[in-house]
Amino acid sequence: MKLYLETKDYTLTGESFKLLHDPVLDMLITEPQPDNLGRYYESEDYISHTDAKKSLVDKMYHTVKGYNLKSKLSLINSYAGTDKTILDVGAGTGDFLALAKKCGWEASGVEPNELARLKAKEKGVELLEDMNSLPAGQKFDVITLWHVLEHLPNLDEQISKLVGLLSDSGTLIVAVPNFKSYDAAYYKQFWAAYDVPRHLWHFSQKSVEGIFAKHGMKLVRTKPMFFDAFYVSLLSEKYKNGKQKFLSAFGIGLMSNIRALGTKEFSSLIYVLKRAQ
Repeated sequence: MKLYLETKDYTLTGESFKLLHDPVLDMLITEPQPDNLGRYYESEDYISHTDAKKSLVDKMYHTVKGYNLKSKLSLINSYAGTDKTILDVGAGTGDFLALAKKCGWEASGVEPNELARLKAKEKGVELLEDMNSLPAGQKFDVITLWHVLEHLPNLDEQISKLVGLLSDSGTLIVAVPNFKSYDAAYYKQFWAAYDVPRHLWHFSQKSVEGIFAKHGMKLVRTKPMFFDAFYVSLLSEKYKNGKQKFLSAFGIGLMSNIRALGTKEFSSLIYVLKRAQ
């Protein structure tokens, strides 16, 4: 594997990391991958674990999050099985599962961060610490990972577990950043969606299809996440220039989405996968 670029942890430690390119799968791998990943999430700025609304960026995040929750619900409804059972892995503070429960889903979730689990509990959502805590033999109609797959160590082992938890006709829905996007190419080492070392893997469309094919899964649909280009560009401007340049971020986010209408390389993509027949 060759060095793709060097970047650093802009959220917490300032430590430097390498991104190595796997040419077979066309994905990037964070090097080194720390043994104690938990400490890299111990920041008030890690918004998916805190529900923070202190800054303008936080407020923008939650405004977009509200829209995305409805969009996610619409998507899972289109793949609902007879039991309407769903497992959300990396459920954060539980907003998505709270909405799913309200709309008739039998909802389960996994979240390793204790603070996030406590916040979810306040919303009536009980989350488990890991997938090993799920009842033996339990199967799900839909399993979702919203910007979570890139965080999971031992990737093949984790995917094998996920596939094993899926019902025969079940659907796996995975959302991840796309390092082939225009905003990634523009910001290079400052691209916020690299988010090392919390993001261990950095996917292309080819890599997602190839990795899951090894586990008997086929890609049946991709769906763009238009808002991600703007939010990621806003954070990237801060990392690059030391301040949030809203007009520049909006321009790059817009350009990324416009270009992706032709290339299909959006800043983030949702992948819908089912068992290969």
